[in-house]
Amino acid sequence: MNPVHVQQIECLLALADELHFGRTAERLGCSQSRVSQLLAALERRLGVRLVDRTSRRVALTRFGAQFVDEVRPAYEALTAVLARAHERARSGALRQLRVGFHGSVYEEITVAFRRLRAEHGVTVALNEIPLGSPFAAVLDGRLDAAVVELPVREPALTVGYRFPPQDRLLALAPSHPLADAAPVDVEALAGLDLLHPTGDAPDYWRTARVPHATPAGAPISSSMGISTVQEGLALVAAGEHAMLVCRPLAERAARGDVRYLPVTGLEESSQLGLVWRTDRAVPALLALAGLLREEFTGPAARPPAPSAVPA
Repeated sequence: MNPVHVQQIECLLALADELHFGRTAERLGCSQSRVSQLLAALERRLGVRLVDRTSRRVALTRFGAQFVDEVRPAYEALTAVLARAHERARSGALRQLRVGFHGSVYEEITVAFRRLRAEHGVTVALNEIPLGSPFAAVLDGRLDAAVVELPVREPALTVGYRFPPQDRLLALAPSHPLADAAPVDVEALAGLDLLHPTGDAPDYWRTARVPHATPAGAPISSSMGISTVQEGLALVAAGEHAMLVCRPLAERAARGDVRYLPVTGLEESSQLGLVWRTDRAVPALLALAGLLREEFTGPAARPPAPSAVPA
């Protein structure tokens, strides 16, 4: 079955307005023979004559007039959609941002999302991404941005906003021998089996989540991988594994079968970042970064310009 092309519909509508092949060709910027070809192709597709043409006049057939009346609103709606899309592409504006996240979205972040809609007319569609795959969906264009743990050293990505650093806590089952030893010294991690995220994250990112060794050089065991935070907490509660988590997660994931203990001596804290592709830094993303900055540090804070993350 031969498809109907938009150019054929455009030609018929112009001819219905002009009722003259020469003026139609001039209006469309093509030759009269091209107008005849487009009309003939449309008539073959529909199986009916749309235009009567003599040496003196051009007129729509009864069927042609009815078809024009029916198809014109659909064509005008399509051109309006295309025009709006072109304008958004030209200006870099988006009506919706697709944002990925791990685990949970904090209240300050959702406030920024609501303000983005109220102040900029941009909504946010949230998508939970695998714990061990922080960058893939942004890099391949499935998401516009993601709120993920740092560091980010991908040349194609920009950290548009860095959230305030947070303490890292050790999640243990209440029955674990270290559960009452708060705070836990970092060297004690060598005696634990820490959970690690599974996925396609680069090695530097995995190491930041679960170090290979303590500062003194003692190896840290990590025999089990997880794909979600909730999976990790369930394994911790079972008593055989432990997990490093950030303080905000611990405060929002309180449960009776898991204890969260401070760790002294950890070299790095936990820090989230709003990350997007450097070549897709549209105004909506810059606006969201500014709103997050205001929610976490106040409107008086001077915003640093987002920059590409070095490799």
